Amino acid sequence: MIACCFFAANSFGQEAAKAPVKEENPNAPELTFDKTVHDFGIIPLKGDAEYEFTFTNTGKEPLIIQNCQASCTCTVPACPRDKPFLPGEKGSIKVKYTTTHLPGPFNRQFTVFSNAKNSPVRVTIRGEIAKEEVATN
Repeated sequence: MIACCFFAANSFGQEAAKAPVKEENPNAPELTFDKTVHDFGIIPLKGDAEYEFTFTNTGKEPLIIQNCQASCTCTVPACPRDKPFLPGEKGSIKVKYTTTHLPGPFNRQFTVFSNAKNSPVRVTIRGEIAKEEVATN
């Protein structure tokens, strides 16, 4: 019984282990998009929409985009994965939105994962799918 009390008192008296502090690399790459939101406006039903987001490596070391993850299967980003972008170099990510859904507004995102100090970066596309035209005789 005394041993149990001693063990409990001893374990509560120790400080919790602190997580190591990650030092920020001042030279790390940084992913800077010209814009992170694109509004397609009104697009036709079953009329896929495409847009190309441009970015620059504004850091001091090579930028490597590792993955782009979309919020749904209707949004398909084409990432230039595993290609190093040198400091100051520009690149782009093309995104295609498939408009096979019901008419109305949409707001979709994809997330870009990289070795940049500001990773991940979320990019948004939005707009409205027009109602399907009804043929008249």
